[in-house]
Amino acid sequence: MSRRYCCQTSGQQNAFNMPRYFSLFVALATAFALYQYSDFVGRGVQVWLGQDEPSRQLPGWSPSSYIGLEADITKRDAIVAAFRHAWLAYERDAMGADEYHPISRKGSNLTEEGGIGYTVVDALDTMLLMGLDAEYQRARTWVEEKMTFERDADFNTFETTIRVLGGLLSAYHLSGGDALYLTRARDLADRMLPVFDTPSGLPLSMVNLQKRQGVHDKDNPGLVSTAEVSTIQLEFRYLSELTDVDVYWKKAERVMAVIRTARMPPGLASIFMDVREGRFITSAIRLGSRGDSYYEYLLKQFIQTDRTEGVYREMYEDAVQAIHDHLVQKSLASGLTYTAELIPERNSADPHAQLSWRLTPKQDFLVCFFGGNLLLSATRSGALVQDVSVPPRLEELSEVGRRDWTTGVELIRTCMDTHDTKTGLAPEIAHFRIPSDNMQSVLNAPGDWYIKGARAGEFPPYDARYMLRPETVESLFVAFRLTGDKRYREHGWAIFRAIEAHCRIPSGGYATIVNVDEVPVRHEDKMETFFLSETLKYLFLLFSDGDTIPLSKYVFNTEAHPLPIFTPSIRTGFS
Repeated sequence: MSRRYCCQTSGQQNAFNMPRYFSLFVALATAFALYQYSDFVGRGVQVWLGQDEPSRQLPGWSPSSYIGLEADITKRDAIVAAFRHAWLAYERDAMGADEYHPISRKGSNLTEEGGIGYTVVDALDTMLLMGLDAEYQRARTWVEEKMTFERDADFNTFETTIRVLGGLLSAYHLSGGDALYLTRARDLADRMLPVFDTPSGLPLSMVNLQKRQGVHDKDNPGLVSTAEVSTIQLEFRYLSELTDVDVYWKKAERVMAVIRTARMPPGLASIFMDVREGRFITSAIRLGSRGDSYYEYLLKQFIQTDRTEGVYREMYEDAVQAIHDHLVQKSLASGLTYTAELIPERNSADPHAQLSWRLTPKQDFLVCFFGGNLLLSATRSGALVQDVSVPPRLEELSEVGRRDWTTGVELIRTCMDTHDTKTGLAPEIAHFRIPSDNMQSVLNAPGDWYIKGARAGEFPPYDARYMLRPETVESLFVAFRLTGDKRYREHGWAIFRAIEAHCRIPSGGYATIVNVDEVPVRHEDKMETFFLSETLKYLFLLFSDGDTIPLSKYVFNTEAHPLPIFTPSIRTGFS
């Protein structure tokens, strides 16, 4: 352009020509825009062309798979229909009961003294998000007129917090501040506060809601589960923020201070703690049951208060480094990434024998949350910029962030591989091949992983079941929101179709299947509350647009109840 104009005569330059001046203006404006927003424009062109700069492309994202964060309305609505199939059956047969049994079409409660509405409260925010107003209004009426915590019975502290307290607080926020839910939430929390009255400040495992008393776990007296005591903080902290009553915050935060002081080298946490002394005891180390959400809430407490509490970032990064150093493994045949468990062992015949740790190649379905958790941490605690791109660019993440992103992507790939069964659903527990397993001579032995004890003609072991769990679709939702890659939606849709094919009960509801590698399936007569609260919610959000509960504004508790990110109005922190 400049050469063209420089070569014109002065007479030509002075001649007034509207189209020419307009073209010049457009050209200059375009040049300025390209200069000012060159990074954005160039990235858009690369996506359009299906290309990206290799040095900037992170694993787990393909430019050719990028579809953005628009809603897939057809698939989203199919998931809403599935929720209604489940909810309306429960409402018809068991309204108000803690749990539902879809085959016998009955409800049951967690105690002989009655329930506290686990299923109702767990599903409130899902109905609000899905726009199921009629169903929601009937559920709200039950909460207003029939819900009571006057039960002279013991309820699990952790489960009651994440499902009922978390459900009430999320419903309060998503309903626009319906005071009913905050009143119920504060009543419940006040009844639970005595669980913290222990020498260490660690909460007891059970609570009698009528008597307002903490109760020891009968199966593990004197002990508490690490995950359970460290997975109540998001809920109690948010309640303090809403009520300006700091006792909830301080009780929950005290737990984290105790855990930090009790740190085990090299940063991993065993699954049990001594409730009196506030120390870890010798027990298994794993990311599965009794360990999983400890690591989840380290990150999410940092996110909840808009990344203002550095102590949680430090604790999380310390733990994840230890996970990479000691638990992350590769499978034999395909190099699948998985997390093993450490089991303590000591020669019982020798009282002076040193403790040793045996690495066990076993991964619970529960661990499948961790892939998404790592992707989230890579873009939050591992980010070099405040607002990371979608998908992230390599230069936006620190070295640790890049490591976590890569491991997260690989863990999701592994979890999807465990869905390679006859039903398309993953087992409760997968065991991974190791050189010393002596399976080389077994005919048709699996190359990477197997279901232990699942022999033809025998009743399936516990490991073989699928109980409507959400962890894989949770990670798929997070991965999609952070990348816009259609492959994560494709995986989620395959899982949903498998659930429809094998878990759906024609008369209403969905049920556990006892063997994921057996067709036709056999059912167990139970629909877990987390199917309504987590599995279907995460699937719904996976196919919703990016403005529906954006990850920049919300943090999900471990029961998938979205809570808003906020800057704390009270003094926080410990060292």
